[in-house]
Amino acid sequence: MISDGVVEDEEKWLSAGIAGLQQNAFHMHRALDSNNLKDALKYSAQMLSELRTSRLSPHKYYELYMRAFDELRKLEIFFKEETSRGCSIVELYELVQHAGNILPRLYLLCTVGSVYIKSKEAPAKDVLKDLVEMCRGIQHPLRGLFLRSYLSQVSRDKLPDIGSEYEGRDADTVMDAVEFVLQNFTEMNKLWVRMQHQGPAREKDKRGKERGELRDLVGKNLHVLSQIEGVDLEMYKETVLPRVLEQVVNCKDELAQYYLMDCIIQVFPDEYHLQTLETLLSACPQLQSSVDVETVLSRLMERLSNYAASGSEVLPEFFQVEAFAKLNNSIGKVIEAQENMPIAGVVTLYASLLTFTLQVHPDRLDYIDQILGACVKKLSGREKLNDSKATKQIVALLSAPLEKYKDIDTALNLSNYPRIMECLNDGTHKEMANVIVQNILKNKTCISTAEKVDALFELIKGLIRDLDGDTHDELDADFIEEQNSVARLIQILHSDDPEEMLKVIETVRKHILTGGRKRLPYTVPPLIFSSLKLVRRLEKQEESVSGDEASTTPKKIFQLVTQTIEALTSIPVPELALGLYLQCAEAANDCDLEPVAYEFFTQAYILYEEEITDSKTQVTSIHLIIGTLQRMHVFGVENRDALTHKATGYSAKLLKKPDQCRAVYACSHLFWLDDHDSIRDEERVLLCLKRALRIANAVQQMANATRGSSGSALLFIEILNKYLYFYEKGVSQITVESIQDLIKLIRNEMQGDASPSDPAADAFLASTLRYIQFQKDKGGAVGDKYMLITD
Repeated sequence: MISDGVVEDEEKWLSAGIAGLQQNAFHMHRALDSNNLKDALKYSAQMLSELRTSRLSPHKYYELYMRAFDELRKLEIFFKEETSRGCSIVELYELVQHAGNILPRLYLLCTVGSVYIKSKEAPAKDVLKDLVEMCRGIQHPLRGLFLRSYLSQVSRDKLPDIGSEYEGRDADTVMDAVEFVLQNFTEMNKLWVRMQHQGPAREKDKRGKERGELRDLVGKNLHVLSQIEGVDLEMYKETVLPRVLEQVVNCKDELAQYYLMDCIIQVFPDEYHLQTLETLLSACPQLQSSVDVETVLSRLMERLSNYAASGSEVLPEFFQVEAFAKLNNSIGKVIEAQENMPIAGVVTLYASLLTFTLQVHPDRLDYIDQILGACVKKLSGREKLNDSKATKQIVALLSAPLEKYKDIDTALNLSNYPRIMECLNDGTHKEMANVIVQNILKNKTCISTAEKVDALFELIKGLIRDLDGDTHDELDADFIEEQNSVARLIQILHSDDPEEMLKVIETVRKHILTGGRKRLPYTVPPLIFSSLKLVRRLEKQEESVSGDEASTTPKKIFQLVTQTIEALTSIPVPELALGLYLQCAEAANDCDLEPVAYEFFTQAYILYEEEITDSKTQVTSIHLIIGTLQRMHVFGVENRDALTHKATGYSAKLLKKPDQCRAVYACSHLFWLDDHDSIRDEERVLLCLKRALRIANAVQQMANATRGSSGSALLFIEILNKYLYFYEKGVSQITVESIQDLIKLIRNEMQGDASPSDPAADAFLASTLRYIQFQKDKGGAVGDKYMLITD
């Protein structure tokens, strides 16, 4: 680091230089105003002498140079006016060469030379050649760079280019312009590289930073070359590129080689790069081993990829020059030449080549597999990748085919794709697996064969099971999101062939059962629902295919489903398993498989009795059982009675009385189904409702005993609504008197002195009474029945 004292001294030197420059510029302006050429040259030389300093850093020297540059523009205007007043430009060109110091002399010479070329009294090529040769007189790196930068600046619009007013008469006029720029570039690069080797070794990093600030001075020459109209492909191929690359390779400087290679790639046209690919690539293995060649090549391939994407009409050019083969060969040579190249660099190169190939040769899967194979070769034998940059590039490499083809089938057809996945550490494997799953979900890719499903699930095993003994039990948000994605993936797997679909289900089951206790609750349910979807498809096809002929039958699927749900019992998640058993029972009901449906209910009841002990879970489960049983039509009288008896028994044994009450009156629906004449037992409906009323009364009595006040009448109002429902349906056991008695009971409970205020109950009762009035006003058969109710 530069000490504060050095910085202060540098500021003083800069201030002194600016002061001297301004003072001499003032006298120069006075001489210019009085048309005094002799004094103008004298003071301008003294002004430019301030640029002879060696005390300033490049940044500070640039400030001083820019002030001098502004003054030189004014001096150039004066020289033009002098020539218009009759002063010989040739004499002026010779006159400025009498300046005492070489640096001011050359700045003045370049300034007059600019006017000399404009006067056209001599060929531009001769003046430019003279100037570029004379500038050799300054060999101090910093002063020389800025002098030659000034020469480049004043001459760039005066080159003898095709169509330029300074175009020469001979056929080689463009070559003269190119030769001038190349010579200036070569000398500037030598000066720039020499800076690195001046001064003590301890300041090497400081010099490197200073050189980085000056790189654009050198690079501008290449930009000027690219703007010369006469530089066609032939000249670029035969002259410009070989000369520039010769300088780049021979300078043997890491910073210069990296920057100049990048400049070449950025400033010259894409079609030139394509047609000179072999020449450009041949320089890469010759660069210093410390040069970041992978970035250089990646940027070249990125430009070529963008060029290929610009239109299909340019693709034949790529085929003609065999771009893929050349790039692939060059990458191999670079990796071989740079033995210590980090694995991140290797992967970066192959990722860029893959992107290029996908753009230029999207139909050549063999090329893509070849790239992946080369990458596998470099990764094999190493420990699994842990370098963050390398893993990021690997993810980019593996994601590219998915993004291009939007079809996982293509990736599954690449033999080396899973081999690269094997080289990833667990975290990156999981990340890449998630990318694959999201790609499938986004593009709604249909995977329809068991073989492909098996390959896919092996590919995304980082999401399916723990890798290398990773058995942490934290269920964070990321894990839950990953498992939800897997569940969505299972849902979209589909085959039109039922037999193949069953194989798909069996394949998925094989993989997900290895997922462990924390994954099964997420992955088993979608597999069960996918299986039940297949059952219903088979049921629809039953008319055309008999059970004996079909190798895939509902019974076979139900056996598989039963075994899958049993896997959940080891976790345990009894509430989830119970829900799945009930879903399966409904599916068996749709297939008229009474024994199967009964078995599923039996398993659900066993879970309820033996595993579900939490009171809240019991309430949820019993209502689920009642709701499912209500929709079942397949059971005969004996089986149905057994199941409904159990359900009502469970309801009456719930821990909390209000929960008992609600479950018992819900059981009334098990004995009256509108669409089944055989299931209409009025007595048992009334029995359930009366039992619910007794429990509600017990709740009130307990409230009085424990709190000294009656509880809420909400349960009574809920039971009233059940009475009204069955009264409307025509249950003869539900009489007008029983409804009116219940309404009276509710009002007494709510108006009693010991009754607490309950806005919810008040609103519920008011709503119920409005419904009764609505039915009365509506009229018709139902309305007539409601007219009998007086409240």
